[in-house]
Amino acid sequence: MVILTPDADLLDATFFALADPTRRAILARLATGEASVGELAEPFEMSQPAISKHLKVLERAGLVSVDQDGTRRLRRLETAPLDAATDWIARYRELWESQFRRLDTVLDELKAARRSD
Repeated sequence: MVILTPDADLLDATFFALADPTRRAILARLATGEASVGELAEPFEMSQPAISKHLKVLERAGLVSVDQDGTRRLRRLETAPLDAATDWIARYRELWESQFRRLDTVLDELKAARRSD
């Protein structure tokens, strides 16, 4: 069974963005509050332009938004794409758990049949 999503492109972009450890670390930092590119670059041994490239990927996936605060451009975590990815994973998890429950039932029946022989 294939579970389709109405916005497959956004889901693809979300998983692509989450595939990189630097981008996941940026999201973890933004989970504590908004930050500038400079603040996001501090813990990494890479340039601000390199961080900006990661931020562009996160922005295209809808995981990060930009707000202007005076002269500063602050990035903020957006959770809707993460919620959509979580929902997609949960549907597959339910499917597989159902399959495993059926397998457990068959195995229990086989064990019971062996005992009765």
